[in-house]
Amino acid sequence: MGVALIISSTQAHAELEEARDLMEEGKFIEARTALWPAARSGNAEAEELIGVMYAMGLGVEQDYERAFEWYLRSAMKGHPGAQSGVGWYYEVGLGMPAIDLVRAYLWYVLSAIGNDPDAMISQEEVVKKMTKEQINKAHVLIDDYRVWLYPFR
Repeated sequence: MGVALIISSTQAHAELEEARDLMEEGKFIEARTALWPAARSGNAEAEELIGVMYAMGLGVEQDYERAFEWYLRSAMKGHPGAQSGVGWYYEVGLGMPAIDLVRAYLWYVLSAIGNDPDAMISQEEVVKKMTKEQINKAHVLIDDYRVWLYPFR
């Protein structure tokens, strides 16, 4: 069982490296094809990159709702960059019915816990737009998620 896991992990890493190289070359359709198996298997890095592709219309038609969903899948697995992306979507209301500052702040804080370099700045900016009640509500959610996503932090 352990050998299969190592082979699977090595294969996913190779697929991600190939996809990144293709993205740098501007070959986005090929990159998506390379990413797809890992993303469909639940690899957080691949899911985040698929989200980027939908967000920016790289090799696919730009689709903010699908981008958000791919970011969210990755974020729920603890990917700090995807968590920051989810926060941004909630902050600006892109691809969703309305802005949700509570959830934007929640995801920025989680991303900062995961050491995303831009998350702290985003967190400081969004909190300026929030009421005391919204901040308190966000901290209840943060406490729920933190234990699950970052049990040792």
